[in-house]
Amino acid sequence: QVQLVESGGGLVQAGGSLRLSCAASGRTFSKSAMGWFRQAPGKEREFVAAISRSGGTTFYVDSVKGRFTISRDNAKNTVYLQMNSLKPEDTAVYSCAARPTDFVTTYYPRRVEYDYWGQGTQVTVSS
Repeated sequence: QVQLVESGGGLVQAGGSLRLSCAASGRTFSKSAMGWFRQAPGKEREFVAAISRSGGTTFYVDSVKGRFTISRDNAKNTVYLQMNSLKPEDTAVYSCAARPTDFVTTYYPRRVEYDYWGQGTQVTVSS
């Protein structure tokens, strides 16, 4: 079992930055690929970014490339999402997810590939 708790959301003006954190409990964090997803009001949950177990492989949805950075600290059981140059369309509830895997360099960009989810943290970007 992996329990995930997100933090770091809030209200920010367009062009600003936020760093989200996702703290994981359990012994499987370092053996899990991780992902960030978001869900805006009235929309389906969408993929934002993913990172492999090792942290050496990352992948982003096109709309955040060059603005968001996913990273992880396996010693702290935490995955991060640094969000810069925020836009109003980034407003959503952001959730992290974990996928235990034997593959060290693989990332997973689809919701159905993840086994554990956090409750989410609200990010609101004002224009």
